[in-house]
Amino acid sequence: MENPSIFSFFSGAGFLDLGFETEGYDICYVNEHHAPFLDAYRYSREKMQLPSPRYGYDGASIEEIIPDEISACIDEEKKYGKRVGFIGGPPCPDFSVGGKNRGKDGENGKLSQVYIDLICAHKPDFFLFENVKGLYRTKKHREFFEKLKRKVRRAGYILHERLVNAIEYGAPQDRDRIILLGFRDQNLPKNFIWSGQVFSEGAAFEFDWPKAEQFEVEVVRDRPMSVPIELSVQYWFERNDVDNHSNAKHCFKPRAGLERFLTVAEGDDSRKSYKRLHRWRYSPTAAYGNNEVHLHPYKARRISVAEALAIQSLPKEFELPDNMTLSNMFKTIGNGVPFVAAQGLAKSISDHLRIGNASNRSKHCTGHQSAAA
Repeated sequence: MENPSIFSFFSGAGFLDLGFETEGYDICYVNEHHAPFLDAYRYSREKMQLPSPRYGYDGASIEEIIPDEISACIDEEKKYGKRVGFIGGPPCPDFSVGGKNRGKDGENGKLSQVYIDLICAHKPDFFLFENVKGLYRTKKHREFFEKLKRKVRRAGYILHERLVNAIEYGAPQDRDRIILLGFRDQNLPKNFIWSGQVFSEGAAFEFDWPKAEQFEVEVVRDRPMSVPIELSVQYWFERNDVDNHSNAKHCFKPRAGLERFLTVAEGDDSRKSYKRLHRWRYSPTAAYGNNEVHLHPYKARRISVAEALAIQSLPKEFELPDNMTLSNMFKTIGNGVPFVAAQGLAKSISDHLRIGNASNRSKHCTGHQSAAA
């Protein structure tokens, strides 16, 4: 069986797609309406010497996609006996408790319905839908989520859902997201095994992680031996050589408030803004909007783009373009699925589809994955 063909929606800068690609999937169509994100997607692939999607980059809004064009692309893939999958995470502020919370009626909330309608119209062999836990746990949003699931069931899909945390897959980050998977093949196993995890559910939080400690510039703190270091911020900073990364100097400079930077303890992430990371602990959710500020563990500044990419567990070869605004850089990073989580989900789907070991993993990312695990 040929490697499955992926049609990607709400692609951002391509973190989810890259995870699937390094697990052997073919990224053949990419849709992202926000032009700076799509430009970053192209730029990063060129830097990593990865091929362009077979059917190109589509900058149209998902509401304006021409159905016949998608159908023609799917038919072309089917000629070669390939499975087709849709993957995407519709914008989530309208379902986030910390965001707009407007639900299905919000400007972004409506796009979840559009994505599900697209799936039902084109009937890919499988799909992945990713969103914030508010869609799953908030009563009024859950009702909308259940409505979406009823629609795809009527379209012939067997569904599997789970609230997953990126840290379970080896990312240095506490990030909950609801994952909904659908498969049309009725002969597949009825149970879905989330086989791509490095840590079982909740296990990564049970270690004796360091508590907050007084902030001191460039102070040295000994590495604790009782925690999995590969889940720590410092491990990924070193792994990605963030000080020498091309995005190392991309960092917001405070116009005022430096004194406040100095008062936040290393590891104090209890407040809504001005959260200081602890070098030997995982990061809170990489969300850099709504005035949420993440501070460097032992430097009197905000984290850089290079450091944020490391927290999203991306390969050190992944870069964002210099001409991208800082706001767009941090927004696309915060919106993305952590790379190793994307890999883990892709592996789970491969196992469920009974696909053998991928034969075309990226030379840039295979070593990265094994070291992180």
